Amino acid sequence: QVQLVESGGGSVQAGGSLKLSCAASGYLFSSCGMGWYRQAAGKERELVSSITSGGTIESADSVKGRFTISRDFAKATLYLQMNSLKTEDTAVYYCAACGSWYRGFIYWGQGTQVTVSS
Repeated sequence: QVQLVESGGGSVQAGGSLKLSCAASGYLFSSCGMGWYRQAAGKERELVSSITSGGTIESADSVKGRFTISRDFAKATLYLQMNSLKTEDTAVYYCAACGSWYRGFIYWGQGTQVTVSS
């Protein structure tokens, strides 16, 4: 059974940083592309960043230069380092696995709340 468990969300002031983690299990972590989505209240879900099994990264323009996606194969964990956070980054952040930036993903985590205050 595939499980994706996010952690690291919380509340931070604008300009601050958070690092999200997504612990994966139940499938071959190294063979799947992974990504981070977010959904703000009243808005559509947005793909924030993705990384292929080979390490190719795609990111939304709104987070380029501020957010960094990475993965640790030994720990089967996906990360999202978020710096210079803005109030508009406030959302529920979801980890996704087995897919790509252009095709979407099959498996989803339960989400973790990130709240950025001014």
